[in-house]
Amino acid sequence: MTEALDINVIKAERSKLNDLNLENIPFGKYFSDHMLEADYENGEWKNVEIKPYQPLLLEPSLSALHYGQAIFEGIKAYRSDNREAFIFRPYDNFRRFNISAERMNMPEVPEEIFIEGMRQLIELDKNWIPARKDHSLYIRPVMFATDTMLGVKPSDSYKFLILLSPTGPYYAAPMKIAVEEKYTRAAPGGVGFSKNAGNYGGSMRAATEAKKQGYDQVLWTDAFEHKWLQEVGMMNVFFIINGLVVTPSLEEGTILAGVTRDSAITLLKEMGYTVDERKISIDELTEAYRKGHLQEVFGTGTAATIAMIQELKYRDEIMHFDTSKFKVAIELREKMNNIKEGRIEDKYGWLYKI
Repeated sequence: MTEALDINVIKAERSKLNDLNLENIPFGKYFSDHMLEADYENGEWKNVEIKPYQPLLLEPSLSALHYGQAIFEGIKAYRSDNREAFIFRPYDNFRRFNISAERMNMPEVPEEIFIEGMRQLIELDKNWIPARKDHSLYIRPVMFATDTMLGVKPSDSYKFLILLSPTGPYYAAPMKIAVEEKYTRAAPGGVGFSKNAGNYGGSMRAATEAKKQGYDQVLWTDAFEHKWLQEVGMMNVFFIINGLVVTPSLEEGTILAGVTRDSAITLLKEMGYTVDERKISIDELTEAYRKGHLQEVFGTGTAATIAMIQELKYRDEIMHFDTSKFKVAIELREKMNNIKEGRIEDKYGWLYKI
């Protein structure tokens, strides 16, 4: 358990909740009354403060704007049926955040600021956690370089923030996905495993072109042959082939080690399924579909949780799936939601009580 941190707190004079309905609220559009802010200067973290959500005053020469040292995380807090508040697996996100920091040559954020700061922030704004099915409070820790001079080198100063945003269902409808062959998201030795801002900025062109064709997102392939499957936009991807669960492995460092992915693998094994983490090619997938062996395709992620995929396009071939007949993904989603919302036992210690 993290020790209590003495954080300066400045409370908002009036809650924005008075003017907001949290039912079916869109993802990432509204933010709670307060945010956490901390600065890294002269080799140490200082100025840790919870204050009313407000704009930042930044100089045009800010290092992050020019050289891309910026990372973030995505976490969620939930209400149980008895209205208790929990954060889902925050320590896993904390560890991944600092893995991203190391890869981007940035300082680690201490546990007492990341975890205890988050706890105190949510304790203050816990009324922002919607007490509704498929709703949650999205938590966005972010860190970026704040040196105010030009020059390609690691910054000496950084800012860390935690923002809170209530959200309803992210992907309410099943998704349509296009397999990407032109653009590349990540390669071995790169930064694909880290949640750095550049990964997402570099993915937008492909997603925009897919949307022009009527698709929601792209399924990325490897940088060399464009045949080995990686991940979907902001989600890891799973396939059910002849009753076997297959998901791309993490070993090459080209995809994100998703916390929801890890949770899904744990629960799927508990449910009696064999989970095969390995390389899988688009050729294997299309052959399985033609033979009638590809039964389900779904994504996992903090924002999306479990997102059904109803259509997968590869070149001129379109694979259709009746998501109403999905068994594994639906059972998995139900089990995960029941744990998050306190309806069944949390035997893995995933819930961090506020």
